[in-house]
Amino acid sequence: MSHDPMMPPPVERALREYRALLAGHGLTWGEPSLGYVDMMRFLRFPEEAERMVMGSDLDAAFRDALGGEVPRGLTVLRLVSGGHRLEHGPALAVLPPQPPSSGPSSGPSGASSGVLPIVLLVDSALETVAVVTVDGVPYEIGPGGARLVEATTGSAVTAGGEQVDLTGLTRPAVAASLRLRAGFPCRWSVVSEGGQGWYPDGAPPRRGNDDVPFFHGDDVLLAVPAEPLTVRVARGMEYGTAEAAVVPRAGEETLVRLTPERLYDAPARGWYGADMHVHMNWAGDLVAAPAEAAAAQLGEDLHVLNLVAGNVAGERVYDREALLHWAGRDLPWSDGRHLARMGVEYRNDLLGHLHVFGPAAPPSVYHTGFAGAPDWPPSGAVCGGLREPDAVLGYAHPFHGPVSEPEDVVGEGRRNCTARALVVDAALGLVDGVELLHFSDMSGTPGSVEVYRRLLGAGNRLAALAGTDTMLSFTRQDTVSSPPGWERVYARVDGPLTAESFARAVRRGRTFATTGPWLELDVAGREPGETLDLRRGEPVTITARSAGPEVERLEIRTAEGTLAAGPGGELSVTLTVEEATYVVAAASGPPHPRSPCRPALAHTSPVYLDVDGRRVAREEDVRWCLRWLDLLDELIRARARLRTRAQLRDHLDLVEKARAVYESRL
Repeated sequence: MSHDPMMPPPVERALREYRALLAGHGLTWGEPSLGYVDMMRFLRFPEEAERMVMGSDLDAAFRDALGGEVPRGLTVLRLVSGGHRLEHGPALAVLPPQPPSSGPSSGPSGASSGVLPIVLLVDSALETVAVVTVDGVPYEIGPGGARLVEATTGSAVTAGGEQVDLTGLTRPAVAASLRLRAGFPCRWSVVSEGGQGWYPDGAPPRRGNDDVPFFHGDDVLLAVPAEPLTVRVARGMEYGTAEAAVVPRAGEETLVRLTPERLYDAPARGWYGADMHVHMNWAGDLVAAPAEAAAAQLGEDLHVLNLVAGNVAGERVYDREALLHWAGRDLPWSDGRHLARMGVEYRNDLLGHLHVFGPAAPPSVYHTGFAGAPDWPPSGAVCGGLREPDAVLGYAHPFHGPVSEPEDVVGEGRRNCTARALVVDAALGLVDGVELLHFSDMSGTPGSVEVYRRLLGAGNRLAALAGTDTMLSFTRQDTVSSPPGWERVYARVDGPLTAESFARAVRRGRTFATTGPWLELDVAGREPGETLDLRRGEPVTITARSAGPEVERLEIRTAEGTLAAGPGGELSVTLTVEEATYVVAAASGPPHPRSPCRPALAHTSPVYLDVDGRRVAREEDVRWCLRWLDLLDELIRARARLRTRAQLRDHLDLVEKARAVYESRL
């Protein structure tokens, strides 16, 4: 009996298990309570979640953050003296039910069956305990309390023993059909009045961080209302966006041909863009299959996709079965222009997370410090176990806000995924790069960039990386439900694109990270990742070039700071080299549709300028890293969960080895 190559039996069994977890526990899948697990319910409303004042009652904190407003996608049931009232946005269109064989349907969105999923916030103004029942399940709401509940427009809801009328949430619409064609896989958005999204049969009702509905494919047919619609097509950061206004005729199929304009062709220049950090399944409101990862990668024209297996808050490692089956092999939809591999996210919330691209075999350790387990072995020891000739190790989402001093890195010592051990692993040559762009710092110059420059100045050689942390098992969830590849690391590859050639380019530092702008750096004919051996006083010409409508500022920087700056386009300067340094380029600008989650930013890996045989080792940066090591030593002694003195000694031995490296550079 032959099996679908996209769904080998071990993966199929795992997905069945995940569906049971979703059905039994909701979108947390029963994961142990941690801050980011407890917030999953609220992060479907990112702006409101950001305003929440955290306390013991998250439902009430979310209610208070709304300020009386009702955001799109939320229905509020107000319990007041003498009864209740329902508040919601515009009524959602639903199509007449259609037999499966008679035409297209809108799949999980439910618009063709008359039933749509809703998020219901029960907000009580009563001074006594109230009970609200949703589809037979009672929910107790304390005096002045609130509760967020999953429901549908067809749910049976009672409050105070009275039936709640949900009929105003929907309105009937006349059915029509759209066929969308671009000539190659793309990302489509079909939107009707009030921002309602429409999807092909079987496509999850996904929305990105900008709250725009989307799905991937080409020559797709979908049921829609015979009403004014806006159709948009895009295809990742190397393309623009095309848009059309359409009014399909009732009962007929309307063909829409749209093709996004190509802005630049990176592979034609030998560069391939990757998202180093994507989860297929990581809890969420649906269970994602490999076919969905394939559709997203091809629809975004994402050249390299690293699908990582990882845990959430407990022992379970999601997509481990896919890693066991495909480790060391390209995933089935890979072709000469698109490469997908199963990788790993190693996670320790106190000391940092790492992603691994291209492992030939599953690791022996996936995580430490969860569910009462010790923070051991140290990340440096884990890195040693993960290093392989063709694998790439990088720190994921290392820092979550501005960083000016080492104290900002260690902070209060909370378990918040900060890459506190990076200073050790970089000095010992155990990691290949650092995510400069990621989901958890949306500032103009992220703290991750500031720390990266310090590490470079202290003599470490690290590649600039990017990873979105997209989770395909969430249809609407802060930044993680946006399409993969909205941030990318481009690597210059020698010859055809393979896992080995891409990994080799990244390890050599032949990269730049970007939200969309194209960025080039030339230092006397050398590109990022290369080294120039110079004599003191020798001049070098440096040129940076950017492309992209969002670029307002172009910078050339050395270890000492900004060397030259100007508007986007081309920038050149001559540097007389007096001491060893590095050169990087950065391009920046305001938010743009191609970078929907943050201000635009691109940043290269360095060209290294060695002088008289000496590498860069700027004293200020070396001492910055030594102070970081001191604070890390204190943190491990005070906060790490360790069971024996030997485990503590393992951590401190690595700290001391790193200290010796930095001191040797002074």
